[in-house]
Amino acid sequence: MTRGALLEPGVSQTLADARRRAIRGLSYDLSFRIPAEPGEPIQGHETLRFDLTDVPASLVLDFDQPASRIVSVQVADMASPFTVANGHLIVPSSGLRPGPNRISIAFVAGDDALNRNADYLYSLFVPARARLTFPCFDQPDLKARYTLALEVPPDWEAVANGAEQDRRPVGDRVSIRFAETEPLPTYLFAFAAGRFQVERAERDGRVMRMLHRETDATRLARNRDALFDQHATALAWLEDYTGIAYPFGKFDFVLIPSFQFSGMEHPGAILYNASSLLLDDTATQAQELARASTIAHETAHMWFGDLVTMEWFNDVWMKEVFANFFAAKIVNPTFPDLDHDLRFLMAHHPAAYEIDRTAGANPIRQPLGNLRDAGSLYGAIIYQKAPIVMRQLELLIGETAFQTGLREYLARHAMANATWPDLIHLLDARTDLDLAAWSHAWVEEPARPTVHTELEVEGGRLRSLRLTQQDPRGRGLVWSQRLQVVISDGDRLERVSADLNDAEIEIPLPVGRAAPRFVLANGTGHGYGLFELDPDSRRALLQELPQIPDALVRGAAWVTLWDEVLEGRVGPAAFLELARRALPVEQDELNVQRILTYAETVFWHLLPDEARDDVAPGLEQTLREGLVRSRATSLKASYFSALQGVALTPETVDYLARVWRRQEQVPGLTLSENDESALAMVLAVREVPGWEEILQRQLNRIENADRRERFAFLIPAAGPDHEGQARFFASLSEEANRRHEPWVLQGLALLHHPLRAGTSVELLLPGLELLEDVQRFGDIFFPKRWLDATVGRHHSARAAAIVREFLDRRPDYPDRLREIILQSSDLLFRASRMLDNEQRAPAD
Repeated sequence: MTRGALLEPGVSQTLADARRRAIRGLSYDLSFRIPAEPGEPIQGHETLRFDLTDVPASLVLDFDQPASRIVSVQVADMASPFTVANGHLIVPSSGLRPGPNRISIAFVAGDDALNRNADYLYSLFVPARARLTFPCFDQPDLKARYTLALEVPPDWEAVANGAEQDRRPVGDRVSIRFAETEPLPTYLFAFAAGRFQVERAERDGRVMRMLHRETDATRLARNRDALFDQHATALAWLEDYTGIAYPFGKFDFVLIPSFQFSGMEHPGAILYNASSLLLDDTATQAQELARASTIAHETAHMWFGDLVTMEWFNDVWMKEVFANFFAAKIVNPTFPDLDHDLRFLMAHHPAAYEIDRTAGANPIRQPLGNLRDAGSLYGAIIYQKAPIVMRQLELLIGETAFQTGLREYLARHAMANATWPDLIHLLDARTDLDLAAWSHAWVEEPARPTVHTELEVEGGRLRSLRLTQQDPRGRGLVWSQRLQVVISDGDRLERVSADLNDAEIEIPLPVGRAAPRFVLANGTGHGYGLFELDPDSRRALLQELPQIPDALVRGAAWVTLWDEVLEGRVGPAAFLELARRALPVEQDELNVQRILTYAETVFWHLLPDEARDDVAPGLEQTLREGLVRSRATSLKASYFSALQGVALTPETVDYLARVWRRQEQVPGLTLSENDESALAMVLAVREVPGWEEILQRQLNRIENADRRERFAFLIPAAGPDHEGQARFFASLSEEANRRHEPWVLQGLALLHHPLRAGTSVELLLPGLELLEDVQRFGDIFFPKRWLDATVGRHHSARAAAIVREFLDRRPDYPDRLREIILQSSDLLFRASRMLDNEQRAPAD
């Protein structure tokens, strides 16, 4: 093993493997002195204890900070020399020995992963960012026990993985010490401190705490009990399913303003985005579902990811798939009136297809040579495709075998690490299926099958119905899956179960039955792929979809037809007209949300400018009528949000301005502070006269300091002043100005609004050139979301050419960044081709 392989930047698998073989019984005793001012340095001290099976030539720790931040290193109480190189702290072997060792390090903590604000901070070390803050072995398969002490201002609260054990004054400050944790990987070690309020509640004999910074007492009261209840429900369900009690003792969660993710599963100290949990009274059903799912997802991680952790981040998808898969099961009883199959379909298939249909599609399980690239593994394939695949696995082997296999997996690897092959081995013993071959197609390879429906009709009678699947990448893969084919006779829907386990299968049907009105191969949304409609079914669905009596089948039909639009077999205008006909009669809110999303996408991305102007009045009228017609507050909120999204005519823009000015009310809908802030941005983008006053008045309306700071940050991006927009974008070249990632993403979306595409296209190339820097310093979802907020907002041939030329000029560009550029640009590429073809069509 070469020294270079050990000391390359990041955490290489070579280094990680060497350390895992050598180190046992690891623990950290950490302390941080946190000043009130975010610009002042944080002093840190730690003592690492571990056993060595063999003494290496030198011990390599991870600390990606300048050497000047290391104050001292002691090995067994003796000062030790050290060097710092490529983000590593290297301690010579002279003071080390086989068996027990102790290293003490005084250091100045790095701020990069500490998210410091004026009066609070929180750590966020996933996937391998602990090394940005303190010296450590920053890899998931070296779990350790942590003790932590924080010295903070006296009016601050603090939370960590362990329970608070001791709080005592130290001069004009306070020192808080936390109990030792169970074994954790570095990415799950966490703490937060600052001016937080604390709410306590007891559920099922367990005391839970919620830390927050919300100043709106009504908003807090409206949500408080639901948050504690939903956590308790999730904990009870998971304890029952796994047969294992909650393994981490105390249970706290923290609501962070503008948190980078929906949530992060630190045991004993879950962090959440405050706005996604503290809902307004205008929250839609989709938002209620999203909150319940987020809580269930993070709670499920206590078993899947925290109790049992992947050995390496190539299996990061395992913790995410089980968290999402079980979240869907957990929320079902909480929403008894929902069609949960439809909910699963809408929560997973559109987002997964959005990636898997692209040239940049990635497999679920991806190779990873260095943890510095681990953040690029995250995305819809892990979070949305993988749960679909896991549901297929449960269908194929049966619920009982699936559950008993998972229980054995958790018990066998509790407080340790495991791999996907470890689980497949356990499940393989419970089925006659070849799970290795199944896993290869579904987990190890990218993209989705193309499934054709072939009907043979003679004399108005159906002679045969076949499904064939093809590998669009020519690898000869077969995706074995179980699905239900829906056949419509006009007045009746028939569901036929089918195992698509070969390149071609025959669907068993009564001989000589009447030819169907349409056939929907993935009629209940259990299957996964590009399900191409036969011509007769395509024509029938464009006419009859709104009248299909089953909400789940309607939802599956919408998802299937959207693929037909993107593949060029259904025109965008025809699809939008179908959406307008469907909305007045659609009663299911999940379907309404999906139709509204598709309609807005067609409106801004797939229609020529002149066609958009023509359809805008009719579409706005449909949305205004839906807003008035809907009885449920959540549906009204959905229609009002969509109306803001597409508002183009002077009449609608004037209406929205009157609503913002509180001169007119939305019938049955009370707008919150957040709603009015969003509406002010809508008006500024549309250059409403007096837009400057609107933004300033809205800033003055905002009472919460955190939300006011965010709004002020966005004002230059929201206004139509091009110089202000340019200054805003230029500021993002500085990493410090990208610290609040949700703010940055909202600002980029404002800059690149389709109404500004003619000028913001000039920002595409600079935005792409910043991507490597964004990945280097940003959190895991930031690079993809950066692209979605920039290239993903455009549809012109010029924008598509900029992206292609950027990639063509960089043949050695990092593969994963190339993939996510292709993913985020897929709709841009398709839209530019469609619009180009439409413009050339009259001359053909």
